[in-house]
Amino acid sequence: MATFEIYRKSSIGACLIDALDEMVLSGTLSPEVAYKVLVQFDKSMKDALETRAKRMVSMKGHLHTYRFCDHVWTFNLQDAVFKIGKTEEQIRRVKIVACDSKLLPE
Repeated sequence: MATFEIYRKSSIGACLIDALDEMVLSGTLSPEVAYKVLVQFDKSMKDALETRAKRMVSMKGHLHTYRFCDHVWTFNLQDAVFKIGKTEEQIRRVKIVACDSKLLPE
């Protein structure tokens, strides 16, 4: 795997996969091209988060469970509070997945 595929589980990633599946089933797109689009999506999401995300976010909550497997951390928080600037948002349950991007081949 050349890139992390976690971005595919986001809302925009799921919509992209649905659209690509529909295009492959209708014969508009080959499966090979659809796969290349997904790989480019993974790379673009990674690059966008590295270069365009400028705001600082702080979070606080009760750590329910955590796991470290294959250089990927997974945290499950309950009653979390996220702060972005002066805005504060409370969320009942949150799952955070963190990967080390330095492990990716260029």
